[in-house]
Amino acid sequence: MRLATWNVNSVGARLPRLLEWLESRQPDVVALQETKCTDEAFPHMPVMALGYEVVHSGDGRWNGVAVLSKVGLAQESRTLDGHPEPRLASAQCGPVHVTSVYVPNGRALGDPHYDYKLAWFSSLRERLASFDPAQPLVVMGDFNVALHDDDVFDIGRFAQSTHVTPQERAAMQELLDWGLVDVVPRPGKNDRPFTYWDYRAGMFHKDLGMRIDYVLATPSVRVVDAFVDREARKGQGASDHAPVVVDVEVDETGGDAP
Repeated sequence: MRLATWNVNSVGARLPRLLEWLESRQPDVVALQETKCTDEAFPHMPVMALGYEVVHSGDGRWNGVAVLSKVGLAQESRTLDGHPEPRLASAQCGPVHVTSVYVPNGRALGDPHYDYKLAWFSSLRERLASFDPAQPLVVMGDFNVALHDDDVFDIGRFAQSTHVTPQERAAMQELLDWGLVDVVPRPGKNDRPFTYWDYRAGMFHKDLGMRIDYVLATPSVRVVDAFVDREARKGQGASDHAPVVVDVEVDETGGDAP
């Protein structure tokens, strides 16, 4: 089974590239973030023509998330309790329960959005309490956190910045402590699997990036391979994120989804 997550930075602007990528990589389940469209404006028809069912949550602004599945959709959810922004979509996709997340950026230390980010993480952790860590479950998307110093090209450049603070990392670590495992992709261009590069100053070509897109899975989702699809980040009109692709085998003897 092939899973993938991709912050597309506007599904409308990226639609031809998205459809081509879906056809070439053939993922069974895809989590999308930053679709930047309403539910009505999401390109349901061309995506469904490729064999995918869709659950999407979006209001047309800078957020928006979706789960695309070729293996069925059930138990759909489009909200995170206490947070009306469309930053979470989830569904049972065949044997795996999949959640697509677009964690708030946080903006800057001391900004109210930073506190909102930590509160959002706390609610996500509370949501996990309704699941059984023995069941096949994946939470994937843009977490807007670099969990380790090696997940940024130069930790010294991020002093007094969001994404690397102990509080953000601790909030993400709580998800792992619940029973999720960080699926680390094999290295890309150099020795670190970055997933995001700023558009400016040739950051992508210099590989001055960050790993902020993650696939977190329960142990019953056994990873066969995982990689960052750098090819999708190349060329004119690309998103500033690259997809993370994970091939898995699933132990279906785990607990039932709630």
